[in-house]
Amino acid sequence: MTTVAIDFGTSNTVVCILNPDTQTPETLRLGEISRIFKTNNPSIDVREIPVVPTLVFVKNPGELVLGEEVRSQRLGQSQPDRFFKAFKRDLAADFQPPARNLDGETYTPESVAEQFIITIWKQLYQQNIQPDKVIFTVPVGAFERYLDWFRDLAESLGVEEVQLIDESTAAALGYAVQSPGSLVLVVDFGGGTLDLSLVRTMPPSSVKNSPSQTLNLMRAEVLAKSDAYVGGEDIDIWIVEDYLRQIGSSRAEVGGVGWQNLLEIAEKLKIQVSQVNEAKESWFDDENFMSYELQLNRDRFEEILESRQLLEQLREALDEVLSIALGKGIGKADIEQVLLVGGTSLIPAVSNLVVSYFGRQKVKTDKPFEAVAHGALALTQLVSVDDYLRHSYAIRLWEPYAKAYAYSPIFSKEIKYPCESSEELTLQVAIEGQREIRLDIGEVAEVSQAEVIFNEKGQMTSSLLNKHSDFRSLESHHQQVCVAHLNPPGVLGIDRVSVSFEVDERRVLLATVRDLVTGEVLVAKGAIAKLQ
Repeated sequence: MTTVAIDFGTSNTVVCILNPDTQTPETLRLGEISRIFKTNNPSIDVREIPVVPTLVFVKNPGELVLGEEVRSQRLGQSQPDRFFKAFKRDLAADFQPPARNLDGETYTPESVAEQFIITIWKQLYQQNIQPDKVIFTVPVGAFERYLDWFRDLAESLGVEEVQLIDESTAAALGYAVQSPGSLVLVVDFGGGTLDLSLVRTMPPSSVKNSPSQTLNLMRAEVLAKSDAYVGGEDIDIWIVEDYLRQIGSSRAEVGGVGWQNLLEIAEKLKIQVSQVNEAKESWFDDENFMSYELQLNRDRFEEILESRQLLEQLREALDEVLSIALGKGIGKADIEQVLLVGGTSLIPAVSNLVVSYFGRQKVKTDKPFEAVAHGALALTQLVSVDDYLRHSYAIRLWEPYAKAYAYSPIFSKEIKYPCESSEELTLQVAIEGQREIRLDIGEVAEVSQAEVIFNEKGQMTSSLLNKHSDFRSLESHHQQVCVAHLNPPGVLGIDRVSVSFEVDERRVLLATVRDLVTGEVLVAKGAIAKLQ
C-alpha cells in the first residue's frame, strides 16, 4: 500500500511518503509549486526542506497559480483582490468570509483549498505516485465541518482510505514510535494555530497480519490536548498595525496593495529578529510615491507579543495540558521530551517560555517544518491510537416560554470513546400539534479572543483575553439529521420522547429516540455525525 501524508498548513504545506526501500519518511518536492525552505537555525538538522507555500492566485478566468509560483512572482502584492492566503485557517475555524466574485466565478475558502489539494494530488501522479491511502493532519480544535470536508475531498480524489489525525498528535507519534514507552509533549505553533498534544506509546505487541505473517505494532495513547487559534499570520498583522499607529496611518489609507507589501515586510522582520536583535526593511509605493521604513528590535517585538496576549495564550495552553495530565497521575517531571514544531515556535520569546516550563534539556527543535507530516506516517506502525473528544457536545433546545435557546450537555470534552451518555434526555414539543422533533446537536468550544485598546496617540491602554463558549451546530453538515416523527402529534407540556446518546469505537455519534406516549422506538442508534 502506498501512503501519503499531507500536512495542510496555514503558511506552508508539507507532503511526504514512506520510502519503500528505507521505510523512512521522505518529504516530496512537487515541481514548480514547491520551494526549498532554507534555515540558518543551528538546532535544526535538515536545513533545506521542500514545502509548498499555501497560496493561491486567480490569474485568468478559471486559471489558478499556486504555491511557490505565487510567492516568487509576488503576485499577491500586485493584485491583492485575486490573492488567497490563510484559507486553511478559515476552514479549520469554521469561519466563512465573504465569497469573492472574480471573472464571473465565485471563490470561497472551500473551493480555493480544494483546488490547492487537487493540484498537489496531480503532482503526485506526475511523479508516478498513486496513493492508496492519504493521511491528512488537522488542528486539535478543528470543527466537524472541516473534518467532513477532508473526507469528501478524499472521496472525490478516488483514494481508497483516508485517515485524519491531530497535527500535534502526529508529531508526537513520529518521535514516540522511535522510543516505545516514552511520554512526549508536542507544542505545534504554526501560521494559524497553536496545538499541544501529550502522547504516550506502549511497547510493541504481536498482531497477526495474515496466517503466515505477524507484525509487531505499538499502541499509542493521547493523554492531554489543548489549542488556540493564534499564529504567525496574526503576528505579521500586529507588526504592521503597530507600525501604522506609529506613523499615524491605517490599513484603509495604505490600501490593499500597500497592506500586502507591508505584511510581506513584517514576515521578514519577524524571521530576522528571531535570529538577531534588530532588523530594518523598507518599501517604496510607486503608485502613491510614499516610502515606508519598518524597524523592529527584539524587545519591541516581544512587547507586541505580550500585549496581544499571544504569550498568555501559550501559557494557558501549557497549563491546561499539565492540569489534564496531573489529573491522570502524570506530573511535569514525567514528560521526557518536549518538541517544538512550526515556524512560530522558533521565535525566542515562544521557545524561552516553553524552556522555562520544562528546562532546556527536555526541549527539542529537530524538525519544526516536517515533524507533523513525518509523524503522521507513524500511524502505519501503530495498531491503535487511544484518543478522546476535544470539544464538548450539547443539544440545543428552543424554550417557547423564555423565547430563547437552552443547551443540554451530552458529552464533555476529554471523555474517551466508545462511551454512552450517563442519563436519558427527556424532551417536549415546542408548539401544539408538532409532528416531529429534530435533534439540533453541536460542538461547544471554549474560544479565547484578545482585545487591545489604544488611546488617540496610538498607545496601548489595556489588554484583555476574553473567553466565551461557541456552539457550532452539526446540522450545517451534509450529515444525516436525527428527526423523530410523532404519531399522534405532540401536546404542549407533556413529556414526549426520551433520547440516549453514545459514541462508538469509530467515533460516530449515535442517538436512540423512544416515544414516551406510544412506547415505540422512533430512532434506533441513528448516526448523527463522525466526531473528531
